[in-house]
Amino acid sequence: MDEEVVLQEEDLEGSWTLLSWLASCLMVFGGALPYVPQYQEIQRSSNTEGFSTRVCLVLLIANILRIFFWIGKQFELTLLLQSVVMILTMFAMLHLCCTVQNTNRVSTKQHRLSDLDFRYFWKWSAFEDYLLFCFGFTVLCAVVTLLLLDSAVFVEMLGSLAVMFEAMLGLPQLLQNFHNHSTKGMSVKMVLLWTAGDVFKTTYFVMNESPAQFWVCGSVQILIDVAILLQVLLYSQDTRVKLG
Repeated sequence: MDEEVVLQEEDLEGSWTLLSWLASCLMVFGGALPYVPQYQEIQRSSNTEGFSTRVCLVLLIANILRIFFWIGKQFELTLLLQSVVMILTMFAMLHLCCTVQNTNRVSTKQHRLSDLDFRYFWKWSAFEDYLLFCFGFTVLCAVVTLLLLDSAVFVEMLGSLAVMFEAMLGLPQLLQNFHNHSTKGMSVKMVLLWTAGDVFKTTYFVMNESPAQFWVCGSVQILIDVAILLQVLLYSQDTRVKLG
């Protein structure tokens, strides 16, 4: 009888370990998955107008800051790996966008980081400029972190900045919908995917007792996702009223 109980406990432990491993893999690669169809769509249409590279900017800053937060306060290795995957994913998106835009460009005028023209910030023609900016930002973060690593307040502030940037990812879309009084041209499936991912990762953060910044960030993201979905319902009703 005792042997059966032990075997059952071992089976349960093995099942829990497998589920935990699968959840970790989903956390590492899940954030990058929504950008796969967008990458394929840009390749197919040779058009980047439907994708804002500002998304890449927000996610690159958020994940670079998160890596330095990890240096100051070691949390789950899963979240560190997730940041590395997201950074590589954003670089892949930027590289594709630059390639397509340069192919379609009629004018020979190019905008470079070295021009120091703020009007074209993050609208550069060369992929190398995006790499250079991120390298400079990373070096700046490394120097400041090295100097203030012993400060618990600084480390917590670093984590808060990282999750704040990530939490604001959906805000530009929310404001654009409000300004246009329409959600036309926005992928509802993408927002639903964001919502599902944000619910999953927030639950993961709570269950794994991650730093408070992470589950607060996830909660804010869920609220923004829900607000965008409410806009879809509101503006679709307004359209039906106008047509009716």
